[in-house]
Amino acid sequence: MNVTMSIITMASILSMILMMLNYQLTLTKPDNEKLSPYECGFDPLESARLPFSIRFFLVAILFLLFDLEIALLLPLPWATQLPSPILTFTWTLIILLLLTLGLIYEWVQGGLEWAE
Repeated sequence: MNVTMSIITMASILSMILMMLNYQLTLTKPDNEKLSPYECGFDPLESARLPFSIRFFLVAILFLLFDLEIALLLPLPWATQLPSPILTFTWTLIILLLLTLGLIYEWVQGGLEWAE
């Protein structure tokens, strides 16, 4: 416990010292040239801050959710070797039921529709 606390303390102190050095040593003098977007040496033709559809983020989050589901269900074939496989299958069915209900809710709310 003592070694752990000393390592955490040393890491915290070192992090604070490095952050203070970074804050003190950096030069922050923004001007119009530094704040403008760079387009291969040409003046920008239009704004670089384009609006982005939130639906792309929704699809990405849904993909990650179901990818995580697959990662959780991959060890299921080996679960039959456990002392109580019925309990494992019950938890698996609960996970699948919750994810399916979430997908149905998202579908009913229209989050999966591209055009309105």
